[in-house]
Amino acid sequence: MKRALKLGVMTAAILAGSAVPAIAQIEGTVDLETLNVFAMTLYLVFATGLVFLMHAGFSMLEAGLTRQKNTANIIGKNLMTIALGITVYYIVGYAVMYGDLVGGFIGTSGFFLSGATGGAGELITTEIDFAFQAMFAATAATIVSGAVAERIKFGAYVVIAIVLTGFIYPVVGAWQWGGGWLSALGFHDFAGSTIVHLTGGVAALVGAAILGPRIGKYGKDGKPRAIPGHNIAFVALGTLLLFFGWFGFNGGSVLALDGPVLAHVIVTTSLAGAGGGITAAFYTRLKNGKFDVAMTANGILAGLVGITAGADVTSHLMALLVGLIAGVLVAVAVAAIDRIGIDDVVGASAVHGVCGILGTVWVGLAHVENGLFYGGGAAQLGYQVAGVVATVAWVAITSGVLFVALKAAGFLRVPEQEEIEGLDIHEHGVPGYPELVYGSGSSPSGFVPGSSGTAPAPRTRPVAATD
Repeated sequence: MKRALKLGVMTAAILAGSAVPAIAQIEGTVDLETLNVFAMTLYLVFATGLVFLMHAGFSMLEAGLTRQKNTANIIGKNLMTIALGITVYYIVGYAVMYGDLVGGFIGTSGFFLSGATGGAGELITTEIDFAFQAMFAATAATIVSGAVAERIKFGAYVVIAIVLTGFIYPVVGAWQWGGGWLSALGFHDFAGSTIVHLTGGVAALVGAAILGPRIGKYGKDGKPRAIPGHNIAFVALGTLLLFFGWFGFNGGSVLALDGPVLAHVIVTTSLAGAGGGITAAFYTRLKNGKFDVAMTANGILAGLVGITAGADVTSHLMALLVGLIAGVLVAVAVAAIDRIGIDDVVGASAVHGVCGILGTVWVGLAHVENGLFYGGGAAQLGYQVAGVVATVAWVAITSGVLFVALKAAGFLRVPEQEEIEGLDIHEHGVPGYPELVYGSGSSPSGFVPGSSGTAPAPRTRPVAATD
């Protein structure tokens, strides 16, 4: 086995060594800078692919946590999110985020990548920087998808995704990663606990509140009822895909060929995600007498969100600690949001919003040089709090205006009967599980998707929470 491994290494070295002369013959000469640009591009191509894969994770997670009658709708929204996210961010979002800033607030140049320099550095081309950043923009939008699931019109979600990826998220990004006022202040958000996750989490919370709860979510006494998802295996698969993709999300954010920093970021990311899963599982066991698999999944994601702001500046132990805290915090937050009457189907506002705040504030506490725990004083903590407050205010106001406008236009929520029968049928014409839903080819009410007939009249009987 060892001989075979040595032979493989020697072969790879010979092939790599022979490649440079071959390139030199074609191009003339290959200098060190050219090779560095190539290596940096390859590194970001890989990171971009990992973050892209996270959208498969979001699709599976959201599908698993919702009912089977809405599966095609969930998948459709996630497909549209990545397609719109890339396109809208190319047309306008990248320019708003990385163009010439006005007052440290918003970019005004580089639309359609025309003349854009963006976040590109000495070794990073504008094009690969755009590709990597576009994945983040789509992530901020898809966080909203799960929170408003099972009752929002597909067209309304399309509008929301466009505004989020083209304007709301890029403005927050401009403040920090675009060199805006938060960056000048000293705010630190390595990979987006605030810029990506808090932005998506606040928009998710506002949207779910304005949209209203699903039919059957709350009883006559006002107490929330559980509406179980239909496939826990999808939940697990989605969570693991997201965990895997997070190595590109945080690892790619190093944006440098710096092995020690990259290794540190991967370890802190791993520890925080693991810690979140552990405490979420044991907290639900102590509270309810059972290990809650779905909450364990949310705990893992909460830990990952919690380390994203400070993956590069916190110690291994502090990374594990923030994950352990996040795992409990997310379980408490999900229940609290339920109790105040906001129906967030997948717990997105708790995972990404609440734990996004935790991760951002944690930098002010656990930064190995500037953190309060390390004798750095309260200045960094103040910068972090300022960034959180500004982001919450901006996203709450802008997304609130958007959701209210859609609701006023009658374009936000599907009719009651469509919600009862499932969005797959009425929004897309094809259910996610045709054989399970229809059996002989028609719904229990007699409506056949795609037929020239009209949908049946709304049912008048009370609808159970799991209907």
